[in-house]
Amino acid sequence: MTALIQTIDTADGPFTLLVDEEQRVLASGWTADHEEIVGRLAVKDRPAEIHEGETDAASAVRAYYAGDVGAIDSVAVRQHGTDMQRTGWEALRHITPGEPLTYTEFAAALGSPSAVRAAASICARNAPALFVPCHRVLRSDGSLGGFAWGLDVKESLLARERA
Repeated sequence: MTALIQTIDTADGPFTLLVDEEQRVLASGWTADHEEIVGRLAVKDRPAEIHEGETDAASAVRAYYAGDVGAIDSVAVRQHGTDMQRTGWEALRHITPGEPLTYTEFAAALGSPSAVRAAASICARNAPALFVPCHRVLRSDGSLGGFAWGLDVKESLLARERA
């Protein structure tokens, strides 16, 4: 598999996208370090060749930062994981912007109210950040919890989506 990688500027810093031949986002995040983005994927799921180039998903990121927080919703992603992980990642895409869930609520939405740690793990293993909005899941007390790209980015995204 070959892939394209592109870094664009955002209000939260550089954002890098890795997409496959079909323009599906494999991994993304707030860094200019291409190796860090590729490293979000399991070794067996990494593209054999990666070239720098323009990605279709970059326009959705730009639209998101321009105020159209729904622009990311239709961007195709490709994720490899267990059935539970894939179900969880799909569920993350249905969390309404500006209406974050707690990890407990997210676990309940997955049909396993007691599986809070598993729900948190699904978020932690999410490679195409922003497009699969794991940033929309908070601790039970409403605090931010963790985020691979930093709590300042998570708070910025949530504030943008509340506006």
